[in-house]
Amino acid sequence: MGEYNLQVTIDQDSGFCFGVVYAIDMAEDILAEDGYLYCLGDIVHNDEEVERLKAKGLRIIDHSQLKDLYNEKVLIRAHGEAPETYRLAMEHNIMLIDASCPVVLKLQNRIKTSHDNDEQIVIFGKHGHAEVIGLEGQTNGEALVFQDITELDALPLPQSFTLYSQTTKSTEKFYQIKEHLLAKGYEVKANDTICRQVSNRDKDLPKFANRFNKIVFVSGKKSSNGKVLYEVCRKHNPDTYFVSSVDELDKNLFAPGDTIGIAGATSTPMWLMQQVKAALEAF
Repeated sequence: MGEYNLQVTIDQDSGFCFGVVYAIDMAEDILAEDGYLYCLGDIVHNDEEVERLKAKGLRIIDHSQLKDLYNEKVLIRAHGEAPETYRLAMEHNIMLIDASCPVVLKLQNRIKTSHDNDEQIVIFGKHGHAEVIGLEGQTNGEALVFQDITELDALPLPQSFTLYSQTTKSTEKFYQIKEHLLAKGYEVKANDTICRQVSNRDKDLPKFANRFNKIVFVSGKKSSNGKVLYEVCRKHNPDTYFVSSVDELDKNLFAPGDTIGIAGATSTPMWLMQQVKAALEAF
């Protein structure tokens, strides 16, 4: 019977990046001590992990709720925040537990410096994404943000500008955009600010995806990085399936003798990938 079982392997490089690990560790320490903690926005773009932490006392709030909060502790997650948030916290005697990712903080600082030097800032990133809002805040909202090349072509771009990227974007796409702009005659100072932990995943995932006849990619639907990495898997292995939780697994897609690789985003908890592995093995 043994050879008919599904063989399931978890990609050991998948799972939380250090920025997320840092934020969650910080939250858990305070929750253990105080029993509750406010967090500005979802601590991680993964609903299952958010629910696990809510059960421990994490209270997710948005910016409008922050305005009504006084004398409390509030966690800033890995995505970082705009300067406005820090100002408000000081006025309201809010103690900020700052778990902004160092890669994001470095990028915020570079953008602020560029803006202070009167450079026009253009950001390759997702509209409305927490990290991007924090980056725009460094420029008083004067930066131009675009999600893809077609949108970029419709923007009123100056002749020369500085190009930055959200830290979880695809490196390949960033360099394609840079070439595209140079070919159109723009003077572009391009700063590759993509997190190396993310871009190394871009490089290592194809090898992983090719080792199996099917890939199950586990990620929250809100994860930008999840979308990028899922596409990398699918490009190298067309039999790649996206699931956010165990109940989204379709038993009919798998057959005896299949070899299956499980991969995830930098916001996917290892325990969730292990649950998916157990569910697949039970088929």
